[in-house]
Amino acid sequence: MTKAEKTRQFIIEKAAPIFNKKGIAGTSMSDIMEATKLAKGGLYGNFESKEEICVEAFNYLSQSLSNNISKSMEGKITAKDKLFALLDFYNGRLLEKDNGGCPILNFGTEADDTNPLIKQKVNEAINRFQARIANLVKLGHENGEFPETFDADKFAVKMFSMIEGAILVSKVKNSRSHMEMVIDMLKAEIEQNKK
Repeated sequence: MTKAEKTRQFIIEKAAPIFNKKGIAGTSMSDIMEATKLAKGGLYGNFESKEEICVEAFNYLSQSLSNNISKSMEGKITAKDKLFALLDFYNGRLLEKDNGGCPILNFGTEADDTNPLIKQKVNEAINRFQARIANLVKLGHENGEFPETFDADKFAVKMFSMIEGAILVSKVKNSRSHMEMVIDMLKAEIEQNKK
């Protein structure tokens, strides 16, 4: 990486958790300046606007989330075990104090009617995350773990939507009970679909 690329990456990594916690509208350039210890010129020398930093911050956060999910599934052989590891990852993530929550939920909620570019990026991330779930169910079809009647695409939409909803409710209620209940229901459905 060049010095400019390193500086850009540094800004993204410092700005990302701020956007995830405070939101797009709630995050100011001053917040980013404070976190990076860079002057305004240092920020605008690397990015054209706050929105450009925001887009890169979302990309960074969603990629980090995806990488962490992949790590949680390492060493798991069966599709069922991989799906369970993914569910356990989300359940465990609620224990982390300052992670700011799910960037897909946070950015998507704010940008759905106000920021077409971020909305598009969130939509792409949703598609990737749902595809991962669907591909795990399809792996189960190939391995003979799940019957073909276990619809991979429908289950992916259901699982993703239930997890995101449980994140929202659990954070608002400051309680893990909704997430735990949702995870138990999804695990039971996976078990019921085992051959």
